Amino acid sequence: MSDLITESYRKQQAALHAGGNYGTAALAFGPIVQSLLTRLQPHSLLDYGCGSQRSLLKAISLPTDALYEGYDPAVADYAEPPLPAELVVCIDVLEHIEPSLLANVLDHLASLCDPFGFFSVHTGPARKTLPDGRNAHLTQQPQEWWLPLLEQRFRVLELHPVPKKGFYVLVRARQ
Repeated sequence: MSDLITESYRKQQAALHAGGNYGTAALAFGPIVQSLLTRLQPHSLLDYGCGSQRSLLKAISLPTDALYEGYDPAVADYAEPPLPAELVVCIDVLEHIEPSLLANVLDHLASLCDPFGFFSVHTGPARKTLPDGRNAHLTQQPQEWWLPLLEQRFRVLELHPVPKKGFYVLVRARQ
């Protein structure tokens, strides 16, 4: 598998996660994910970039027949390579990816969506900074910049803007 995160950046992300109140954006998207669970009825859910708190689990009621897996390379407990899932949820993660590794991460997501993905992207600056002083959102680009990257790997089924924040998509893997 191609590199998804550098060791130096993994350490910075781990430090932010250890501080608490980081990786909580999934709470706001819980109702949308819940409606997708009802609509798509997946038997497996991968929370890609789950963070140390796995806040998505606090915001949804997972069907009893659905398997949940959390993955986050910056959190030791969830750093094992994940399995493909019928629904891959990636909430406010992509803007945190190192720009030189973004294509690798998108390819990784494409290999895991079997067949659906739900991704939200924040297009502006974060309130938090990394230990090295950079804004926590390494990639601050508009929706129009992100869409071609997504469309190379996925069929975009739905696109919804989030005013003053960014957008979210429901996608289907092309493979």
